[in-house]
Amino acid sequence: MLRQQHVTPAKAGAQGKRRKLEALDSRFRGNDIDKSTQASAAIREAIRDQALAMGFDAVGFAEARLAGAARADLGEFLRRGYHGDMGWLADTAERRGDPLTLWPEARTIVVLGLNYAGDGDPFAAALDPERGAISVYARGRDYHDTLKRRLKALARWIAARWPGELKVFVDTAPVMEKPLAQKAGLGWQGKHTNLVSREFGSWLFLGEIYLSLALLPDAAEGDHCGACRRCLDACPTDAFPAPYRLDARRCISYLTIEHKGPIPQALRPLIGNRIFGCDDCLAVCPWNKFARASEEPEFLPRAGLTAPLLAELAGLDDAGFRARFAGTAVKRIGRNRFLRNVLIAIGNMPQPTSELVTVARRALDDPSPLVRGAAVWAFGRIAGADDRAAESDARSNLEADATVRAEWQLFAPAPI
Repeated sequence: MLRQQHVTPAKAGAQGKRRKLEALDSRFRGNDIDKSTQASAAIREAIRDQALAMGFDAVGFAEARLAGAARADLGEFLRRGYHGDMGWLADTAERRGDPLTLWPEARTIVVLGLNYAGDGDPFAAALDPERGAISVYARGRDYHDTLKRRLKALARWIAARWPGELKVFVDTAPVMEKPLAQKAGLGWQGKHTNLVSREFGSWLFLGEIYLSLALLPDAAEGDHCGACRRCLDACPTDAFPAPYRLDARRCISYLTIEHKGPIPQALRPLIGNRIFGCDDCLAVCPWNKFARASEEPEFLPRAGLTAPLLAELAGLDDAGFRARFAGTAVKRIGRNRFLRNVLIAIGNMPQPTSELVTVARRALDDPSPLVRGAAVWAFGRIAGADDRAAESDARSNLEADATVRAEWQLFAPAPI
């Protein structure tokens, strides 16, 4: 199956580009196109060609506006509290829901995608419970650095050739990039709420360049999910209350990355050995059959991030954590949140080794209450009854942190 022609593969021939231009521009006055329309189309295609030459995998153009439905969806998401700890989503909702509120001079948004699909089975790491599963996107260099550097290079190229101002954004800015990507023709928001591409499946990083220059837009992409619900059924924590609706508070990616406190006890067993993010809903999408492995060297997985041993990770101090994950997205959450995740994974071991019991016991003395609390839960799950009772008697009454004391109460013997 081929993608619509407005998102051109890097190796498309000149004949295909001519057909694409004719199809797009026929929407504007048929074959009687005025000079300004011709100039706009020429600039748009020059930018598209340069972006593809610079290594972007998908390029689309949209008017700097969002439909009211996108803002309504965001408002409903926030009203229901689905954003959890992500208060910044509510704080920036007005700017996020309207590109012109973010930057009133914007007229065109260039939406760009970088393919990050791996060449292996994204589920493979989950099959070995002694190892941690890290989301595919975080196994290489931090994509924010790679994407922003390339966006800035393209922005400089544009600024040197055409008048007007421009601004560069990645997903750290208040931008509703998935609705914009759909409007620009890169794909559509699937039932898992992520972007799905007919060429790259669910594996695209997105960035945007806002232009004060008005250019002809590309045709929006339609929804091609049909009756499929694989992504909804694959979620380990049932985080989708309905198709196209995500309750982030139940999402493993949110829980292991964005959530700053203890992970809710009822959800911990469902996390398995996922220690940074989750790819399940992305990986089962049938459109991935058209995806190909990324050729970007910076996205290639590091040896220590594909399936690291949990016992090694649990022993990291702050300096060791920073050294191991330097330049990666994992470093962004900090050592304490990461070790919380590692200990939850250790607590989910179906057949724990004595080494992991020792590792969990050692973490009971960690200076971070967040880590200690997760260590209590892990130790309580994998240690023997006598060991649990001994440690609880020795530590629970001396514990200064209320949340950690509450964890010890889970394993306290019932009163006679």
